[in-house]
Amino acid sequence: MITRPNHVPERLAHLPTSAADPFLTEELLRGEQVHGGIDLAKVVDPLPEGDARWSVEPIRGLVEDAMFEFREERTRADAWLAPRLHATLRLTRREAADKRLWNHIALAVAPDYVAWRHLSEPTAKRPERRIAPERFRGAADRQCFSRLWWAAELFRNGADYEPVETACGNQDLIHTVLRMELIDHRPTAQALVRLLRNEQVATGRGIFGLSVAINAAGATLVYDVLAPDEPRDPARLRDWIAEAGSAPPVERHALPKGPDEDPAPEESVAALTDYFADLFETAPVRGRSSAERPA
Repeated sequence: MITRPNHVPERLAHLPTSAADPFLTEELLRGEQVHGGIDLAKVVDPLPEGDARWSVEPIRGLVEDAMFEFREERTRADAWLAPRLHATLRLTRREAADKRLWNHIALAVAPDYVAWRHLSEPTAKRPERRIAPERFRGAADRQCFSRLWWAAELFRNGADYEPVETACGNQDLIHTVLRMELIDHRPTAQALVRLLRNEQVATGRGIFGLSVAINAAGATLVYDVLAPDEPRDPARLRDWIAEAGSAPPVERHALPKGPDEDPAPEESVAALTDYFADLFETAPVRGRSSAERPA
C-alpha cells in the first residue's frame, strides 16, 4: 500500500483535471507507488492567503486517524469522516462544487487515504487490485472526499450531524441517493434517514427500489407542497464559515456541530416518512425480504 507523498503541501489549492491526469499513473491506480509531490505542486492554482480554511494539517490529521481507527473495516470510515470533514472544511456550496479543490485533496494531500479506502479487492473476474480513477477526480458522488462532504451537507439536520452518520453508514444509500436531485429537499433527506433507522428499508435493492419510486412520484407530485421546508438563513452559514479560523479541531469521539441553522420541520419529515413508507410498500424490489415489508 502506498504512503503519503514525500512532499505534502501546507495549504490547499486548486488542481485542474487536465493537470491532474498525468499523476494518475498505473502505479498509483494499483496502489503501488505514489508521486513525490514536488512536480504536482508546480501545476496547482494557489488559493487566497490568509484564509485559515485552506490549512492542510487538519485534513491530514483526520485521514490519518480514520486509517488507524478503521483499519479492520474500511467502509466504516465514511460515517466517521463525513461529518468531521464537513465541519473542518467549511465551504459554501459554490466552493464545494469546484472539482479542482477535491482533485488537490485527493492527489496532493491524501492519495494514501484514497488508496486505503478504495483499492479494490481481487476477484475471479478482476484479479488485479485497482483504484477507480474517479475516486481521485470524478463526479461529486464518486470522488473520495467530495462524496463525503456532500453527503454531510445534504443529510445534516441543521447543526446536527447524527443523520449523516446513519446515511453514510449505508453504502447503498450514499451511492444511490446522492444522484437524486430531490435529496436537496431537506425533509426528503431526513425521511430517508428515518426509514433506515426504523429498518423499514434495509437492503441495497430496497434503497434502489425506493429511490426509483421517489423520483417517479416526484415527477407528478411537488414534495415542497406535501412537506414544506423553511428557507435557510444564509447569514448563519456565513457566520459559521467566518469562525473557521478560531474553531478548535473537531472532536474525534463526539460529533461536531454544523452551522447554527434550524432543523427541517418535524411535521414535514413525518409526513414524508409516512408517504415514502407507503411508496415502498408497492415499489418493485427484486428479491424483497419479509423484513423490508412495512408493518
